[in-house]
Amino acid sequence: MSQVFWFRRDLRLHDNVALNAAISAAIEDKSKKVALTYLVDLDKFDCLSPVRQHSLVESLDALGASANRKLIIRQARGLSNIAKELVNLATTAGAALVHATRAFDPEGIAEQNAVGLALKESGIFLKLVDSYYAVAPGTVRKPDGTQYKVYTPFYKNWLLAGWDSPQPLIDLGADWFEPIDCHGRPTPSAPALFEIKAGEAFALRTFERFKKRALKDYNELRNRADLLGTSHLSHALAHGEIHPRTILAELGDSDGEIVFAKEIAWREFYADVLWHHPNSLTQYYDAKFANMRYDLGEEADAKLQAWKEGRTGFPMVDAGMRQLIADGWMHNRVRMIVASFLVKDLHLEWQQGAKHFEDLLTDFDPASNAHGWQWTAGCGTDASPYYRVFNPILQGYKFDPNGDYVRKYIPELRHIEGADVHEPWNLLNTNGYPAPIVDHSVERDEALARLAELKVQ
Repeated sequence: MSQVFWFRRDLRLHDNVALNAAISAAIEDKSKKVALTYLVDLDKFDCLSPVRQHSLVESLDALGASANRKLIIRQARGLSNIAKELVNLATTAGAALVHATRAFDPEGIAEQNAVGLALKESGIFLKLVDSYYAVAPGTVRKPDGTQYKVYTPFYKNWLLAGWDSPQPLIDLGADWFEPIDCHGRPTPSAPALFEIKAGEAFALRTFERFKKRALKDYNELRNRADLLGTSHLSHALAHGEIHPRTILAELGDSDGEIVFAKEIAWREFYADVLWHHPNSLTQYYDAKFANMRYDLGEEADAKLQAWKEGRTGFPMVDAGMRQLIADGWMHNRVRMIVASFLVKDLHLEWQQGAKHFEDLLTDFDPASNAHGWQWTAGCGTDASPYYRVFNPILQGYKFDPNGDYVRKYIPELRHIEGADVHEPWNLLNTNGYPAPIVDHSVERDEALARLAELKVQ
């Protein structure tokens, strides 16, 4: 009997435990046939920004190529119809079992529950195994069974939990199941604004380049926005084009490698937090911050738009926001700088920034996005205290000391040499670059005053 494998956020062939389970079952029942499928809910796809649509499509194209064009893409509108598509595919293929990687985020859980029920009603079983993480959310717990709310003890016990070695792709001994009524990849709603490189092979090459280029010095280079000091694996991790354990298996004990492993652990910590608190995707983890005084109205909306467009008058903030528009990605240190500016200089709620990131990031990850924002906003687990307010000017001097990052993304300021680019208002000619829309020192005091108001409520 044939098997069906349902790709989700695991768009790769190698080190895919659930896929290997499907192949093993096919070999055991002597059919040696596995139907590879990806389900597109057009209602959800249409709600994605064009950037996110292209990001997914490029990943699907790469996966289809690696699977010798045997990927069966089925489209439908709404979760119930998506479930019917999978039932129809399994029935046509003569499969009594559908294999998939288990999801732990709210949307993924809802999806697999609905699909599992529809399959069961048709006499087909959904087998969920493994996860998108080295250590599945909910695994690392305190001795009393409760979750860790602070990263450091979570990290120590995450290491103790450990993870399996990467699994190579099992040799099927036969080709994949021929496509059955394949609907083809979905069509983005607008042309691509920039090239998105995707796929398992590209992810593995990126990792190899990172190991040679910057891994050993990652602890020192990762915060420098002007240097190529980060892995650029976030897109691959978000789409499952590489599994975290594939990365972890290659890491040694140098300072850079240890710090990089800790960054992977942060990703897994946030996934664990979201699993325990699914509402924290859009709501305050620390509920009292919902009562803070935030700015509303036309002036606040105008400031939000200036922030989105990279026209706040603070070069390090604007360079980050323009990088997001130009590349669909932003340096991690700069993500913290722009987030702090939105919440504590503009006094806007973190959800507005998180939604903008969700729309434009090709590496969007629901848990990391929501809780990264809440960390900076001071309202999440293991929070950077709210009273920690990043000075966007000093952050520029520190993490872009020669101004190269700013000049790359703000052409109006390319005539300014060196670090002077971080305070262009001191110069006569700024080529139309806007003056600062706020006074940082004033807004820092205002943010702390609003925090004091909150404490006495």
